[in-house]
Amino acid sequence: MRHAAARSNLLVPEVREVMDIRQASDYLGISPDTLYKYASEGFVPAFKLGNRWRFKRSRLDEWMDRQSDQQAAEAELDPHQKKPVRPAL
Repeated sequence: MRHAAARSNLLVPEVREVMDIRQASDYLGISPDTLYKYASEGFVPAFKLGNRWRFKRSRLDEWMDRQSDQQAAEAELDPHQKKPVRPAL
């Protein structure tokens, strides 16, 4: 039973507070190349440690919340925006 628990932990990637570009891209569900572009443009919160991008999970969560709130507010202001896709039943 102990081995099964240890093995199941290997299948779940560890989410750390400070992530590299690969870990953060997995967390956000986008490619590392796209995340690198977004970080370089200042679109996502990131910082450089040496010459490598790093991402704080808590800052990414806050950023996603703001993005979500902003898009919801814009949808309320623009009645001509496309209707959302109906959820699958």
